[in-house]
Amino acid sequence: MKRFMGSLLILTLAALLLFAGVAVAGDTPFHFGFKKSRNGAPASIDEEGFKSILEKHGGIFKESTERKVLYLTFDNGYENGYTTLILDVLQERQVPATFFVTGHYIKDQPELLRRMTREGHLIGNHSWSHPDMTTISNEQIKVELDKVKQAVTQVTGQQTMPFLRPPRGIFSERTLAASHELGYTNVFWSIAYKDWETSSQKGWKYAYDNVITQLHPGAVILLHSVSKDNAEALGHIIEEARRQGYEFKSLTQFGKAQ
Repeated sequence: MKRFMGSLLILTLAALLLFAGVAVAGDTPFHFGFKKSRNGAPASIDEEGFKSILEKHGGIFKESTERKVLYLTFDNGYENGYTTLILDVLQERQVPATFFVTGHYIKDQPELLRRMTREGHLIGNHSWSHPDMTTISNEQIKVELDKVKQAVTQVTGQQTMPFLRPPRGIFSERTLAASHELGYTNVFWSIAYKDWETSSQKGWKYAYDNVITQLHPGAVILLHSVSKDNAEALGHIIEEARRQGYEFKSLTQFGKAQ
């Protein structure tokens, strides 16, 4: 009888954990990584252990295309004084972008959010408090994402928010499935470099070289708006990409014949 009751207790606890979305099967955490593009070859996640999981739940990191299109995205966890310059460059050169924002950014920078939407950019979800989503329940994930979506609508009037970037690029099959069920496309990246350390900026040319050497058709570019290097390099990056025949598109056009 004791053995039966012990087994029943274990099964009950497992069921409760699964219902709550706490780590059981399918919750192995992954940190997004990729093989960088060189000489125009596509970036790749073929050697990563999560490719099939990403595809299963509709996650994207680049477009499978030979067309020279690029998708520009920024992560905005907090404001460091450079987003105005970034928006000035985008407006002058008529380039669309997606800005993934946190709750802190929404509360701190409502005017910049309004400018983003006014000038035709998308605001994406980067979660309210920037947690490792593999450590929180499905219900907590919903709360994190709903708070961002609702607050952005209240501030800017943007009614839809189809794109999500998981904080720190950490995810699991459970978090992909849970967020996809809420209507989100998880957006990763195929061009990036270590640009987020504000105390380790190396000049605009460093940022420029890191991005331009990775250009490839269908790339999703990740830049952090806190980087002085990125802000100063952005105009040069856009000009050189266009010189090479690339077009910048909105994520709403991802995967669509153009």
